[in-house]
Amino acid sequence: MTLDIRVEERRPLTKTVVLEGRLDHESADAFDEAVGVVLGSDATVLVFDLAGLEYITSAGLRSIFRAQKGMAERGGRALLLNPTPQVQKVLDIVKVADLAVLFRNVQELDGYLDAMQKKIVKGE
Repeated sequence: MTLDIRVEERRPLTKTVVLEGRLDHESADAFDEAVGVVLGSDATVLVFDLAGLEYITSAGLRSIFRAQKGMAERGGRALLLNPTPQVQKVLDIVKVADLAVLFRNVQELDGYLDAMQKKIVKGE
């Protein structure tokens, strides 16, 4: 199976990259290209929706790390949402499951984004 990539704008200044299929050495270039478009936008939050991601390799992990680094360099964040059990296991193995950037569902993500915005409004 190949990788289907869809970029959605569900919230202002937030781009969600929805992944379905396999993120491996064969699909990493297409993924990097889609993420490059997001990095060229004014988005400050990049969300990777992993609910449809069936498989990930080290090439896929490298691409996600590059995207996280690219967002951090411009003062933004890259967040992981809805990992499938098998992808969660890979994230656990390589210890990238930073609790501040991994959300099990949209409600957790919305709560985090709400708290971030409240901090900015309050000047924290």
